[in-house]
Amino acid sequence: MELWWIVYLLMGLFVGFFAGLLGIGGGLILVSLMVYLFTLQGFPVDRLLHLALGTSMASIIFTSIASLRAHHKHGAVRWDILRAAVPGLIAGTLIGTLVADQFKSKYLAIFFVVFVYYSALRMFANAKPKLTRQLPGKAGMSATALIVGLVSSLVGVGGGVMTIPLMSLCNVPMRQAIGTSAALGLPIAVAGSAGFILTGLDKDHLPAMSLGYVYLPALIGIVVGTFVTVPLGARMTQRMPVTTLRRIFAVILFILATRMLWSLF
Repeated sequence: MELWWIVYLLMGLFVGFFAGLLGIGGGLILVSLMVYLFTLQGFPVDRLLHLALGTSMASIIFTSIASLRAHHKHGAVRWDILRAAVPGLIAGTLIGTLVADQFKSKYLAIFFVVFVYYSALRMFANAKPKLTRQLPGKAGMSATALIVGLVSSLVGVGGGVMTIPLMSLCNVPMRQAIGTSAALGLPIAVAGSAGFILTGLDKDHLPAMSLGYVYLPALIGIVVGTFVTVPLGARMTQRMPVTTLRRIFAVILFILATRMLWSLF
């Protein structure tokens, strides 16, 4: 067990840097890695991905707080966007956790892999939408936030891979989009964690030290690691171009998703 604590700590150190750098919660890579590690530990196959999603969501609470504080110090958080989006994000995320509980791990994994491939390709291509739009009104913001929350809970992410491109599309400067994305990840993570804990409480055969679908040893190791490296990543955002690191991150995601797909079939 001591070895797994070290592994989870190292995973947190690695993911935390990218979370701070790119304004994402690190959920895509966390879920991929945890599925692999949980498989090695012999966790129940039918709830493997549910545990990874729930634990990822819980860890993003702490990642988002650390990243949010770091970006706020640089004046890179649009609080007006956060206030408008919070109700939709919470509603969509809670709905998503209920939907996820109804599916077997295999079908959730297929959806997750497709989403990771799409996100990795966009990151690698450094896709930048044309800056021709402004932020939508209250109704449009709420509808968009609902969809972001729903998808985020199904793939265990803080929404950054969706919210950053959407904000860029609406003429929000990239550094503000990254900082605001960290803030938007917090309500998603809180609602998602609550949903995965509640839907997992009545499930049998979950590993010891699980709270619903949140595996506490992995959560603790990840959180400790991310608190060390998230501020470092956030500082790097202000000092250097991130295109190369985005592409490295995309390649890692692609490899992990391919391995998960291979294990399914």
